[in-house]
Amino acid sequence: MLLRLVRDSFLWWVVRERRTLASMIPRFVVSFLMVWSLAQAITLEVVELHQPLSLHRTDGIGETLGEKDPVQAGVFSRPYAVTGAMPEDLVKAVAAPHRIATNSDGYEVDDANLLNLCGVSLSSEMKVNRLLVRFNVANLQLPEDLDLTARQVIQLSVIAVERTLRAYFRSGNDEVLSVSIGITGTTEGNTGLKDLAKRFRLGRSVGDPERIEKR
Repeated sequence: MLLRLVRDSFLWWVVRERRTLASMIPRFVVSFLMVWSLAQAITLEVVELHQPLSLHRTDGIGETLGEKDPVQAGVFSRPYAVTGAMPEDLVKAVAAPHRIATNSDGYEVDDANLLNLCGVSLSSEMKVNRLLVRFNVANLQLPEDLDLTARQVIQLSVIAVERTLRAYFRSGNDEVLSVSIGITGTTEGNTGLKDLAKRFRLGRSVGDPERIEKR
């Protein structure tokens, strides 16, 4: 008799409060998602970032790019605090503005990153187990005081992305990741830039980088 009374009382309470309970569930879900999103947003990691930098307006020399004479640009590394999806946002950070520190009053270059100087956009996304990295050269334009070719700019940019990813994955990462780097937005005049596309693997089973044909 007592158990029946308790059961009936509980059922009556559930019926009476069903609207309140129903309204609480969505609130709980929203609150959970907000807390989870906040936790993701505050995740911050310091990484070794490599960027293609111009050395114009200096007496410095950089990479040779397989040629006899070096060009006045190079790929340089620096510590960088990155947040977001990894490794997609890590790759995107290669295009972050870079003001080279100096003690000279005569050197004033707000951003030495070749990608920004030349109007090349950089994107990355994960597709299954492959990281797709794309350089869009549709708006590529070489500044007059930049003694470089479009091909040299993209070569240095591809090197910067590869070095950044290899530095990140060399620290005992058990994950195996395939990377595909491509060039989009070409015209008849610079379609040869597609030849700079390449792919490589990162992680435990690391093979030699191999050149691929752009899709």
